[in-house]
Amino acid sequence: MQPGPSAAPRHRTVEAPAGRLHLVEQGSGPLVLLVHGFPESWYSWRHQLPALASAGYRAVAIDVRGYGRSSKPAETDAYRMLDLVADNVAVVRALGAESAVIAGHDWGSNIASASALLHPEVFTAVALLSVPYAPPGGPRPTDVFGQIGGPEQEFYVSYFQEPGRAEAEIEPDVRGWLAGFYAALSADTMPAPNEPDPHFVARGGGRLRDRFPTEVLPAWLSEDDLDVYAGEFERTGITGALNRYRAVDRDWEDLAPYRGAPVEQPSLFIGGALDASTTWMSDAIDAYPTTLPGLAASHLLDGCGHWIQQERPEEVNRLLTDWLATLQR
Repeated sequence: MQPGPSAAPRHRTVEAPAGRLHLVEQGSGPLVLLVHGFPESWYSWRHQLPALASAGYRAVAIDVRGYGRSSKPAETDAYRMLDLVADNVAVVRALGAESAVIAGHDWGSNIASASALLHPEVFTAVALLSVPYAPPGGPRPTDVFGQIGGPEQEFYVSYFQEPGRAEAEIEPDVRGWLAGFYAALSADTMPAPNEPDPHFVARGGGRLRDRFPTEVLPAWLSEDDLDVYAGEFERTGITGALNRYRAVDRDWEDLAPYRGAPVEQPSLFIGGALDASTTWMSDAIDAYPTTLPGLAASHLLDGCGHWIQQERPEEVNRLLTDWLATLQR
């Protein structure tokens, strides 16, 4: 028997190509798979699990491979998109389902759209949070990211490429680094437009955290919430999470057959108006009539930053459940 809408969340692990994947499920009904981003865990969906369960869905939030209680393969290539998609398919099968709606935030948005693109027979609809869908293709990603910073500063994705480099900054003070990173991308604590951009590192020995807010937490993040996130990364290290960035060129090669491909299934996009992901990728949002032909709606939440389902849980819950209801008609 599956837990009912009022039942407490249930933790379990299932077999997957990663080895094992930890997940948290709540509710019964049609399956909704929730995929987190960097640097988070299943816990980023803590507000959505009970809301979706109460609305009549079986909500399942995973720890992506490399995170939390899921397996952490050592090879960087093990974090390529094809493997993460295979993990999602394995979760659906392990839960005894034929299909699922998939929703993702940040990197989870990319993973969700790739899952829908590669396996439309399994993932029948897709909700994307914060990071817009852009079809595979274009120049090699590391070449693009390498040109963004310029001579004086380096883009954070390029900074993450070299194994051990970002780890040396983050792991001596995981909790403090996470607090600063979350604050830097939250609407109520992010640096002002005239202050140094926290997505960049000063060349010549700079650190990301040099540009983070200090001694302040965003309103959505309690000390207890921060303890949960920090506890996971203090236990596991940050390398598994960073390896997602280190696999982007492999993704570019693997997904070449899907160059320019639209995601045809019913879809939803929710972004924060103050999130760099939506401003830098505004052209991708403008292209949705072509790239997401099944799009029901694209929402930009005023005054909202990057951590959208935690900054605005009630609004995101309403948008998700209203959209999910249309899929049942």
